[in-house]
Amino acid sequence: MPDLSGFFAPDGTHRFPLRVYYEDTDAGGIVYHANYLRFVERARSEMLRRLGLSHGALAGEAGVSFAVRRVKIDFVAPARLEDTLEVETRITDIGGASFAVAQSVRRDGHLLARADLTIAMINRTGRPARLPAAVREALFDLYQRQTRD
Repeated sequence: MPDLSGFFAPDGTHRFPLRVYYEDTDAGGIVYHANYLRFVERARSEMLRRLGLSHGALAGEAGVSFAVRRVKIDFVAPARLEDTLEVETRITDIGGASFAVAQSVRRDGHLLARADLTIAMINRTGRPARLPAAVREALFDLYQRQTRD
């Protein structure tokens, strides 16, 4: 497993910092609701990259890619222009062709939004595909860290 220091908390939670830019906000300087999907997507992609999983390599070598199958978002408080945010990502389940994550967007430790997603593996024709062994192993190793007592 790759060295996770600096990117993952001891419990396996991935932490991804980001700043709110003008392009992320509406006319009132508040983050537009759909941009939270971009924030959590970016954080998930970075988590996978830090686990040694490349979207490009998976598509090119294994002929598979990730697709969001389900998403539920609860908006708790607004993020604003120039806020520094942190997206926390935890794996909550691993199936044969999918995995689930819980993600939260925080500012100074205060919850702004939480999202629960199911991420499916699909092949080049868009049909479900089993998680490749390297993906399953990396996710399972992280999931074990997150579920230790």
